[in-house]
Amino acid sequence: MGLGNPGLVYAGSRHNIGFTVVKSLAGSLKISFKRDRSVSALVAQDKLSERPLILALPQTYMNLSGVAVKALVKKFKVSLKDLLVVCDDLDLAPGRMRIRPGGSSGGQRGIKSIIEHLGSDDFCRLRIGIGRPAGSKDASEHVLSVFLPKEKKVLKQVQEDAVSCCLSWIEDGIVIAMNKFNAK
Repeated sequence: MGLGNPGLVYAGSRHNIGFTVVKSLAGSLKISFKRDRSVSALVAQDKLSERPLILALPQTYMNLSGVAVKALVKKFKVSLKDLLVVCDDLDLAPGRMRIRPGGSSGGQRGIKSIIEHLGSDDFCRLRIGIGRPAGSKDASEHVLSVFLPKEKKVLKQVQEDAVSCCLSWIEDGIVIAMNKFNAK
């Protein structure tokens, strides 16, 4: 599950790094998304290592991500231990990422919405660093801004690492993914 905001106006923004990573994952697996109005998301399905794989991009906007996630979990009968949410994180420097088995929202509003709608914080999340804004720039402006040209190289590498991390989580589990990718 990649978090972000739908629409061209938000494409390429820092807040949409979850969308970017999950789209890259779908591309690497050669699967495409289809709109599923019943869950308010774009959904791609396949099998990986003989297990069903569902990738999703909620179309509810970041702050209401929980609406789509709850519908997806219910429709596809996904156990929370089998849910990985990919999102941005202001408190991690650009190029850094952390995968965790659960915990608080850390102020990330999409994660907060998911926790509220599921009634649990017991799902995995992969946070991709976008850094805090410089100077007095507002955090909401910062998350909706696009990456600077000097950040694009770092973004490309973290995107590749995040796709590898997602695949490791799917194939090897959370502990191995944490050991491999949280140290970077």
